[in-house]
Amino acid sequence: MAPQKPTTGEARTASPAAGGRQVWRRLLARRAARTAGLVIVLLALIAVAAPLLSALEGQDPTSYHNDLLDSAAGGVPTGTLGGVSTEHWLGVEPGTGRDVFSRLVHGAQISLLVAVGATLVQVTIGVLLGLAAALGSRLLDQLIGNTTEVMLALPSLVFAISLMAVVPSDFPRPLLLTLVIGLLGWAGTSRVVRAQTLSLRQLDYVAAARLAGASRWRIARRELLPSLAAPVITYAMVLLPSNVIAEAGLSFLGVGVKPPTSSWGQMLSGATTWFRADPMYVLLPSALLFATVLAFTVLGDAVRTELDPRAASRLRVGTADDTAAGPTGPATERPAEEATA
Repeated sequence: MAPQKPTTGEARTASPAAGGRQVWRRLLARRAARTAGLVIVLLALIAVAAPLLSALEGQDPTSYHNDLLDSAAGGVPTGTLGGVSTEHWLGVEPGTGRDVFSRLVHGAQISLLVAVGATLVQVTIGVLLGLAAALGSRLLDQLIGNTTEVMLALPSLVFAISLMAVVPSDFPRPLLLTLVIGLLGWAGTSRVVRAQTLSLRQLDYVAAARLAGASRWRIARRELLPSLAAPVITYAMVLLPSNVIAEAGLSFLGVGVKPPTSSWGQMLSGATTWFRADPMYVLLPSALLFATVLAFTVLGDAVRTELDPRAASRLRVGTADDTAAGPTGPATERPAEEATA
């Protein structure tokens, strides 16, 4: 269904803030979205307060506690559940004796910071190149389009591993992860923005701004970007859990965050040799990673549904059709069946 063409007056009098408040209220009315949002807020608070939480426990993520390991068993923590005690709330790491709780909360900082930072890089590059392709010349559109196709066809994991391996080890690894994931993942955002911009530039209020002498930059900033907010936010919510997994995967493969800096993927990489002797060391970072990805996925799906009016319209129309059809099929077929009888 083609989008409705608003007049210039309607475009000027519309209130984006009111629309944002309506979307916010609808999101709060969804139990799944509320739960996912609470999980994300809790994880963000844990990441921000990681130093305070470690100080409250009285531990830090880099100190070794060899006295809590059973050297005769190969370095397995002594005690139950990986050495859980009042001093070490979630036990200690096998082989090193570092505090697991402190490393988990500090790992949340790296995992969330890299995922959010990479998403911002992807969205920024994708929006700029998508707008340039849609509003620029045919040659520029073809150049950006070909580059986007190449980026989509690249084996991103192989290139990410290669880039992470050749960069000197003294370069900050969280920043490197953010840049590598962001620079290899902007192509999808660019295609979405280009397609939406080509559709929006045909509307009356954009044509009116063009006839009024507005520059392309002013049209993009004042007329197009507000309308692009919904699809861009929706796509960003899809990218976030993917970037969490990408950071964990690269750290798991040994090319991401290096010890003593902790991340959930790096902890899982070290836990692969201990899953039989100390299963808690594997389950704890896995559970946090699973909860984070699930929460972002559920919230992203709710945001997509609320920001896409066509999806809600399809749901309403489908419900009405199903109700009219009844248990015996479409209502339009009943008179023919009765006449035949």
